[in-house]
Amino acid sequence: MTATVASHRKPRQHPLAPLTGGTRTARTAATLALAGAATATVFDGTGQAASPPTPAQVKGRINALYQEAEVATQNYNGAKEAAGTARQELSRLQDEAARRTQRLNAARTELGELAASQYRSGGVDPTVRLLLSADPQRYLDGAAVLERAGSHQATAVAGYARRLGSVRQVRQRAEETAERLAATEATLKKHRVTVVHKLDAAEQLLSRLTAEQRQRMAGRDGAGTVRADRGARGDGPLDGITGGSGASAAAAPNPRAARAVSFAYAALGKPYVWGATGPSAYDCSGLTQAAWKSGGVALPRTTYTQISSGPRIDRSQLAPGDLVFFYSGISHVGLYIGGGKMIHAPHPGAPVRIAPIDQMPFAAATRPA
Repeated sequence: MTATVASHRKPRQHPLAPLTGGTRTARTAATLALAGAATATVFDGTGQAASPPTPAQVKGRINALYQEAEVATQNYNGAKEAAGTARQELSRLQDEAARRTQRLNAARTELGELAASQYRSGGVDPTVRLLLSADPQRYLDGAAVLERAGSHQATAVAGYARRLGSVRQVRQRAEETAERLAATEATLKKHRVTVVHKLDAAEQLLSRLTAEQRQRMAGRDGAGTVRADRGARGDGPLDGITGGSGASAAAAPNPRAARAVSFAYAALGKPYVWGATGPSAYDCSGLTQAAWKSGGVALPRTTYTQISSGPRIDRSQLAPGDLVFFYSGISHVGLYIGGGKMIHAPHPGAPVRIAPIDQMPFAAATRPA
């Protein structure tokens, strides 16, 4: 009789024996999974054998977090602008609904006086009595009833019908706007949380560096002293010209652009604060918006919308005052000042400064009109 080996009692493979195809695949997958887990712990501090990240690696991760935070900041700015617009629209609709309700009440009073007059003269017309009931819409929906009313009465009833309909329309629009505002404010909160989370993570990574390493990182980011940055423009106002002792002179294309550049120079050294539009602090698009506002041009709030504020300019044709955008997602903007440089608000801890446009991945340029 042939013995049958139960599946749970199969011979155990010797650990040094050659692997079969299936066993080899499974063990290889497990090995790769463990290696991936070990790699993932580099920035978490949970790895046992992994080497601590180098300052260059930390700097790369910090820059990535700042860029991610800037994307969230632009989304926040857009949601904030949309919320402000919706809030203004809601207030306008509420005021309009109140005015129309007053006119509706006046029309109802007129119908009440008409009913009282009819009562004194022998009774209230059934149509007016129905109109003044708890559900006047039943009357308003019956157009044939109007034919049984007198001329004056028909005019009063028709006016009441129009006003009732307009009040309902305005109130409906107000309700829809209130719902849109609530949704936008929820989105605003989400983007705010994202920004704070990214910046906190960057701050934690920065704390791992020594003061000397942080100083070197700031230097590689193109941060000069505020005095040196101001010295690059010369002593006097631009008067249509940018540059000076530290930059090649270049004419702004128009007086508005010259004023925008002059404003940006005056903002050198002011802190970066996400969501800020001045005058004491700015984020990147807040600075460019304020600069061009000083030149009499109203730019939209975000990088995503500012890029469409004028014709696109080829990089070889850049002139002072042009907006220069960076990264594939158009998440950062600066104000070109000539000589291959811009003034921009970089990120928290880095004040408004002059920097080369080659410092970040160039995406596009626009000349506001």
